[in-house]
Amino acid sequence: MNTFDVAIIGGGAAGLSAALVLTRARRRVVVIDAGEPRNAPAAHMQGFLSRDGMAPAELLALGRQEVASYGGLLVRGSVTSVHQGDDARFIVSVENNDTVGARRVLVTTGLRDEIPDVPGVRERWGRDLLHCPYCHGHEVKDQQLGVLGGTSEAVQHALIIRQWSEDVVYFSHTGAPTPPEREQLLARAVRIIEGPVTRLVVENDRLIGAGLEDGRVIARDAVFVRPRFVPNTDLLVQLGCATHDNGWVIADGTGRTSVIGVWVAGNAANPRAQVITAAGEGSAAAIAINNDLVDEDVRLAVHNARVRLPA
Repeated sequence: MNTFDVAIIGGGAAGLSAALVLTRARRRVVVIDAGEPRNAPAAHMQGFLSRDGMAPAELLALGRQEVASYGGLLVRGSVTSVHQGDDARFIVSVENNDTVGARRVLVTTGLRDEIPDVPGVRERWGRDLLHCPYCHGHEVKDQQLGVLGGTSEAVQHALIIRQWSEDVVYFSHTGAPTPPEREQLLARAVRIIEGPVTRLVVENDRLIGAGLEDGRVIARDAVFVRPRFVPNTDLLVQLGCATHDNGWVIADGTGRTSVIGVWVAGNAANPRAQVITAAGEGSAAAIAINNDLVDEDVRLAVHNARVRLPA
C-alpha cells in the first residue's frame, strides 16, 4: 500500500488547488476523483479572474496537468471508505480495490443540487434552467426571465435576479408569497404568476417558456430556481466528523474538522462557494495541512534525536 502525506478526495477546483499548493511544498499527494463535477452541465464558468468564460472541464484539465507536473498522483475512481489505522494513519479505499495510506485527509467532494421534479427541469439544468445569478445573470441580461417559487429563499432570489433584467416574473408554483413578499416583488416590478408550473416548454433545443397547470404558457428565455443544497459528506460522517443540525460538517476557517487530521474545503462545507471561492478554500486548507504536518515532523525529529542521545 502506497502511503502519502495527504490524500485529497475530490478533484474539483478545491481539491486541485490544494494539491497544487501541497505538491509545491514537496508533499507526497494523491488526488482521488470520481469524475462527476457538479458544474458538468455548464458550458462556461464566469467570475473567475483571468478564466472568465472558460469551460469548467478545461480548467480541471489544466489543474490536473499542473498538479502532475509537481509529482502529484491523480487517481480516477470513487472512494468507498476512509478509516484510521492503528498507527493513526488514514486508510482510503477506492472502488477499484486500490488502497492508499495518508497522514492527512482533505475532503472536497462538493454537494448535490436537489431541484424541483418538474418535466424539463433536469434536462435544461445548467443551460437555460439556472440557479446562480452571479454565475449566469450577465449572460441572460435584459431577457425574459422567470423564477420558480416554492422554496423559502425563492422570493429573495427573484429580487436579486431583477438586477439583470426589467422583465422578471415570479412563478408562485407550490407556495404563494406572503403579503410582505408580494409587496416587495410588485414594488420592484416583478410580475407574480399564480399556480403550479407543470413543465418547461422547449422548442429546437431552446427554452421558450413555462407551462402552467391551467394550460397557459408564459414566454421566458431562461428560468432560475433555488435548489436545495445537500453536502456530499458521507465520508466525513463515516470518519466521525461533527456536523451542524442541518447536516453540514463543522469546520474552522481553514477547513479543519473535529477529527484530528481531517480537513474539508469547497462546496462540501460551503454551499455558496463558487469555483474561485472553492479554489481559495482549497489553498487555505492546504497551507493549514502543511503547517500541521510540519509540526508533526518536528515532534518526530525531536523524539528521534532524544532517543539517539547517549544515556
